[in-house]
Amino acid sequence: MSANTNDKSGKFVIAVYVENRFGVLTRVTSMFTRRGFNIDALTVGETESPEYSRITITMSGDGYARDQMINQLRKLFNVKKVEVLEKSTSIDRELMLLKVKNSAENRQEIMKMDVDIFRCKIIDSAVDALCIEVTGEPSKIDAFVQIMKPFGIIELCRTGIVALDRGSSSLLAR
Repeated sequence: MSANTNDKSGKFVIAVYVENRFGVLTRVTSMFTRRGFNIDALTVGETESPEYSRITITMSGDGYARDQMINQLRKLFNVKKVEVLEKSTSIDRELMLLKVKNSAENRQEIMKMDVDIFRCKIIDSAVDALCIEVTGEPSKIDAFVQIMKPFGIIELCRTGIVALDRGSSSLLAR
């Protein structure tokens, strides 16, 4: 674990392997609340081993905040492994579903941006709305949202970051 944050904004990503049991997520998130830290994004899912779940937490803060959270997470009973995923040695992605107003005038322009520029997919089409699936780095998702605003965003939902270290090693095996 290095003293650098993942990027210039002070955001960092923590991967937490926990026992796949009832109440573990509540204990992890309560710890952030008790210490006054905000979680920017949180994703949870079963891992390659069904006995464990992986929590990917994105938060902002300085090196002290990051180190304090990692130390506190490691003290929790059901936590198996905690690692900071450094931007330079990991891959991160996010999924967004976005519903935008559809009309004869803007449909072709939206489809051109989807296919040609952002490699998105239209997953539902109605007379008055298009539902679009976008995956990629959070900065790509942010850029797509800005481009879609003039068309009239009806609704959007983002998953939060999921991330893995590059290479063949597993965090759990380290």
